[in-house]
Amino acid sequence: MTATPFSGIRLLSAPGEVMAPRPATEALVDAAAERIGDGPAFVADVGTGSGAIAVALALRAPNARIWATDTSAAAVNLARANVAGYDLGDRVDVQHADLLDGVPRGLDLIVANLPYLPESLRDERPELAAEPPDAVFALGDGLDHYRRLLAAAPSKLRPGGALAIQLHRRVFVWETAELASFRKAA
Repeated sequence: MTATPFSGIRLLSAPGEVMAPRPATEALVDAAAERIGDGPAFVADVGTGSGAIAVALALRAPNARIWATDTSAAAVNLARANVAGYDLGDRVDVQHADLLDGVPRGLDLIVANLPYLPESLRDERPELAAEPPDAVFALGDGLDHYRRLLAAAPSKLRPGGALAIQLHRRVFVWETAELASFRKAA
């Protein structure tokens, strides 16, 4: 394991086992922290990986309660170690789960930085060869994880809640009502 800087803190990382936190993801933490402010908030971090987003957000939003999920056992173990390293176990719950499975309803915010590159591009992205393929690449056009999240998010968000995602180094935020219109269009 190594230590990696992220959003003003240092986190444990496991090269080759869990995708290393990237500076571009700090913009997602900034948007999430701005969204929830200092008040109490219930947040889900989907596809938590090392727990970078969950830990950084918990440190910036001391009244937030965060559920972090990942399908990778290695990621869950590393995220739990990072949560413990900052003594956040009373506010950050890391679960081995798919997307929003096991996360309560009534969330104020869902954040996600999921795999989105098509599997077909793996050979064209040698700079990502050291990262676990499941953390970077997805089948088909690569967007299935996000489609499933967009479909599931409205049932977990409270009215006035939001979904914030990172995709191609950009952050997108949608209110609960906007997500409902996505479902109708699909």
